[in-house]
Amino acid sequence: MKRIPLKMVRTNLLDIPQYPLPAGFRIRLFEKGDEHHWARVETSVDEFTSEKEALVHFNKEFGPYIDEMTKRCVFIENEQGQVIGTTTAWYGDLTGDEEIAGRIHWVGVVPAYQGKKLAKPLLSAAMNILADYHATAYLTSQTTSYQAINMYLNFGFKPFITGPSCQEAWSLLEEVLNRKIVGYL
Repeated sequence: MKRIPLKMVRTNLLDIPQYPLPAGFRIRLFEKGDEHHWARVETSVDEFTSEKEALVHFNKEFGPYIDEMTKRCVFIENEQGQVIGTTTAWYGDLTGDEEIAGRIHWVGVVPAYQGKKLAKPLLSAAMNILADYHATAYLTSQTTSYQAINMYLNFGFKPFITGPSCQEAWSLLEEVLNRKIVGYL
């Protein structure tokens, strides 16, 4: 499938779908020193070619905001206490007008644990955090992450048109997901 970047928005943070974790897993917040867990998870899902590269990125993007991370970055641990998933209830400028919105950022579940009903509880937890700080939320993704896009649609995110490639992206996703994605034109 062609990889086209895209953006999605949720115009309110009311009525967030809630999904419990399967037995044996727990959600916890980031603690100072957890950078290596984040780097390992994000490297395992091919966001980076090495954990060292991931740590460099982490330190650049989040290093100055470690105290914020302890309130906004979520981990899933397995029964042995190993971190196997993460996302961050971050924030950013959705439209370029300097209005800050909540942002679902860096969602990842290590491949051995994908398909075990962990992504929805992880997203629920992050969305609940965002609702404490923001009225709206957005995320960025790409067409190749169509399974995640389907989940985001089910969580109330809608296409956010940012350029001419968006129509191609959403048409492609309608075909792959076999669902009508209303409101992108």
